[in-house]
Amino acid sequence: MKKIGFLSFGHWTPHPQSSARSAGDMLLQSIDLAQAVEDIGGDGAYFRVHHFARQMSSPFPLLAAIGAKTSRIEIGTGVIDMRYENPLYMVEDASSADLIAEGRLQLGISRGSPEQVIDGWRHFGYQVDEDDADGAAMARGKTELLLQLLEGQGFAEPNPRPMFPNPPGPLRLEPHSEGLRERIWWGAGANATAVWAAQQGMNLMSSTLKFDETGEPFHVQQAGQIRMFREEWAKHDWGFEPRVSVSRSIVAITDERDRRYFVGGGDREDQIGYIEANQRAIFGRSYAAEPEVLIEELRRDEAIAESDTLLITIPSQLGVDYNAHLIESIVKDVAPALGWR
Repeated sequence: MKKIGFLSFGHWTPHPQSSARSAGDMLLQSIDLAQAVEDIGGDGAYFRVHHFARQMSSPFPLLAAIGAKTSRIEIGTGVIDMRYENPLYMVEDASSADLIAEGRLQLGISRGSPEQVIDGWRHFGYQVDEDDADGAAMARGKTELLLQLLEGQGFAEPNPRPMFPNPPGPLRLEPHSEGLRERIWWGAGANATAVWAAQQGMNLMSSTLKFDETGEPFHVQQAGQIRMFREEWAKHDWGFEPRVSVSRSIVAITDERDRRYFVGGGDREDQIGYIEANQRAIFGRSYAAEPEVLIEELRRDEAIAESDTLLITIPSQLGVDYNAHLIESIVKDVAPALGWR
């Protein structure tokens, strides 16, 4: 059994052929798509966060709105770049969104990938040490603070003459959402960061790319990364079972629209590139085929087999109805034959 959801980058563009021509279009359509996916039996609505771009940027208003409009699906991010975040304010926003959704928030966070501008977090008021040029140490430090704050322990000295009565002892951030600490995921681009996620007690979120560390096919490297994560997790007593998600571009060709958009397109093989200077990365292939062909191809994907959650990346500018159709095709025409349903 697997949970199957969608992952949207939230692209919008003022182009006449785009169904999402403004940020408002994309936000409202994202709410509608989450409702549609819940209705057809999908399990999750996840959103990528990018700044200075015509994409999703501030996730918590959207997550809260979806939480209010749905009742069953998981609602999450994949991922929030912690270099841009204030962990204290983030705890308040995330806890509020989780309470509105009644405990369905799954918060994916990470150091993030290269952004649209140079050192964009500096514009948000954050500085890094000279030996932390890419902000990785800053992101990890903020993550560790976030996890500590989500425990809900008091740490702030109360005012002896407060406006309203306080409970006894040091005060914590409010609101507090019980259980959210166990629903934090780390987006790992390397084996070492997957191990670090296990050491911090976070679930693992693995994308459609990772650093090329062995020269093996992408799905084989990603499966190895997942096994390293689980091996490290077993050394600790976090009190809950970890979850692992992988992302894929998967299209079941079931009608003429699918054929027009996707037959002959996409990457049928892994791709090699560079998302950072001097750091070779491997990008996983796309899948687009008739359901019976797709089923056989997906059987051979070792990383999907190792995971419990599959996030399907969607072409968000093609609109709500079409993207709901893509997810429904996976849920009904592919997942049962693979034992995912």
